[in-house]
Amino acid sequence: MSDLSYEALKVFEGRAAATSGVGKDRVNEPMIRHWCEAMGDANSAYSGADPIAPPTMLQAWTMGGLSGHQGRSAAHDELFALLDGAGYTSVVATDCEQEYLRPLRPGDEITFDAVIESVSERKTTKLGTGHFVTTRMDVRAGGEPAGTHRFRILKYAPARRKPQGRRPRPVINRDNAGFWEGVARHQLLIQRCGDCRALRFPWLPGCNACGSLEWDTVEASGQGTVYSYVVMHHPPFPAFDPPYAVALIDLAEGVRMVSNVVGVPSDKVRIGQPVRLEFQRVDEELELPVFRPAEAMEEGGV
Repeated sequence: MSDLSYEALKVFEGRAAATSGVGKDRVNEPMIRHWCEAMGDANSAYSGADPIAPPTMLQAWTMGGLSGHQGRSAAHDELFALLDGAGYTSVVATDCEQEYLRPLRPGDEITFDAVIESVSERKTTKLGTGHFVTTRMDVRAGGEPAGTHRFRILKYAPARRKPQGRRPRPVINRDNAGFWEGVARHQLLIQRCGDCRALRFPWLPGCNACGSLEWDTVEASGQGTVYSYVVMHHPPFPAFDPPYAVALIDLAEGVRMVSNVVGVPSDKVRIGQPVRLEFQRVDEELELPVFRPAEAMEEGGV
């Protein structure tokens, strides 16, 4: 984290976060129905001939969806760029407050303005150190005040924790013992059907293509690409050091396996990234197959 004075943040208080925003959809019955089904709310006021929207849906009508928000101000982007540049790159929503001024009904067009209401001094939490940012949104329906939504987040730098304890042990049985014996020899073994010759991973007692119980193994080359991944931040586990990347690796042989991507910061992992196998000793008893981006191995002279 770099030094960032509270005064540099406080100047954003009172500045617009969004102006003249328009909800992407009018209030409508399908969204009300989906919400009520998800929440298990069978209140008759939300259905029938003249339904109203559940008041707690207030924010839903203003959300940007996968295509993102429109109308965010330069002040909003400047504040978050300032926090990101100082190392407060993680975000978690902490709480919200809503005030309802009138019911919302199907057909209402939603408009809104938002203001950066407050930025806290630097706070230290279990997640890490950062600043709480509160945004107030004033929501209108058909041009009339409909409610107020305050949303508070924490922009923070994750606390670094030293792993404590041992990694969980893999469950080894008669169906996968051969795989772990290969790992002990620094070999990544893939099962191959003895009849149809289909490769399969993870290990299974029979072929999921033809049902045969006959099989042998082939050794993987160790080449692969990241097919998909997630970055684990929370909750913390004693033997792990978040954030870390858990990836589904597309092996060159045509099967996929779940493993960790190591050797680069977790935010540098990308789908389609070439990776290579290596074996990582995590304690005196356990060694695991993991993958390192190919470019990281080349830069390190491996």
